Amino acid sequence: MKLNEILSDSFNAAEWEAKGYELPKYDIAAVAKKTHDEPTWVHFGAGNIFRAFPAAILNDALNTGKYDRGVIVAESFDYEIIDKAYRPYNNLSLLVSLQSNGTIEKKVIASITESLKADKLFGEDWARLVQIFQAPTLQMVTFTITEKGYSYNDADLARGLDAVFAMGKLTALLYERYKAGKLPLTLQSTDNCSHNGDHVKAGVKAYAERWAQDGIVEAGFVDYINDSSKITYPWSMIDKITPRPHEKVQAMLAEDGFEDNNTIITEKHTFTAPFVNAEEVQYLVCEDTYTNGRPPLELGGALYTSRKTVDEVETMKVTTCLNPLHTAMSIYGCMLDYTLISAEMADEDLRAFIQKIGYIEAMPVVTDPGVLNPYEFIGTVINKRLP
Repeated sequence: MKLNEILSDSFNAAEWEAKGYELPKYDIAAVAKKTHDEPTWVHFGAGNIFRAFPAAILNDALNTGKYDRGVIVAESFDYEIIDKAYRPYNNLSLLVSLQSNGTIEKKVIASITESLKADKLFGEDWARLVQIFQAPTLQMVTFTITEKGYSYNDADLARGLDAVFAMGKLTALLYERYKAGKLPLTLQSTDNCSHNGDHVKAGVKAYAERWAQDGIVEAGFVDYINDSSKITYPWSMIDKITPRPHEKVQAMLAEDGFEDNNTIITEKHTFTAPFVNAEEVQYLVCEDTYTNGRPPLELGGALYTSRKTVDEVETMKVTTCLNPLHTAMSIYGCMLDYTLISAEMADEDLRAFIQKIGYIEAMPVVTDPGVLNPYEFIGTVINKRLP
């Protein structure tokens, strides 16, 4: 059993399904063709979280038959990921969801239709990105590049359109979209950091203003990236744990006969694989301000709401309903020589301790954001996520 078999004429779907592998319910080739010709979504950051979450919920949306476009992934930092984890497998991957009851869900993800290296060093890839950013159909660009991925400095600002940091490359591509007719676009961070859309906006603004000051771009480009009817930078809250590939999962896949179970370690110390192992629970709450439409990710479980509500959800998670519980368990677990959070959850004293932190200490100070119930959120942490 190998991922590339799925696209072959001799593919035996029954064998995979008999072993519990969920296969795409849509025409993979047709979606890839439609996406190439009329792209709607580009994502920067080809790491594990992207394949396990944004790409996976798009896969679910495609399975409904109510949408027909995939996502194009661009990697701006570690190009080995593209060469070793994407292209050898025709951009297919396997999502292995570890359930709290001990069962495992195995789902083939085929929603990623192209994988590109976001750097001018790779001429064909960069030319394709320029073409995509010039397309009127492009609706949004998303990111999982970690909080430090939004950084910039004077040296990179001075490089102009040849900037090497992610935000500089993004701004250069936005300039192509500006020249193509000041086309609208939404830049949606899905990184796990507070008010993440502001990080994107700060980076783009820094590059655009410096380039205008240096006479590299016209002043109208600065107006374009600041015009909320053209470009928006929504906030989001994302929550899903996707650890590096684990040997227990590899062994399970090997026992199934699934051969693409190797760990890939790049020179930049990225740990990846043709599969991603992740927890079953996930949340993506986005501020619904899109200037050119958006893919219907609500079909895969994403929630769309106001900026205020996104902020309340993030505050609920970080200050009361998840982070303090997990941190407390980790600290006391280390003191008591536990090596797994799941093992701690079998300790009646520790479990009761975490329940008291959540239900007794947290609830009086938490604000109910409305879209996610705090009691249910904590219940999921205690009964599904930590176990």
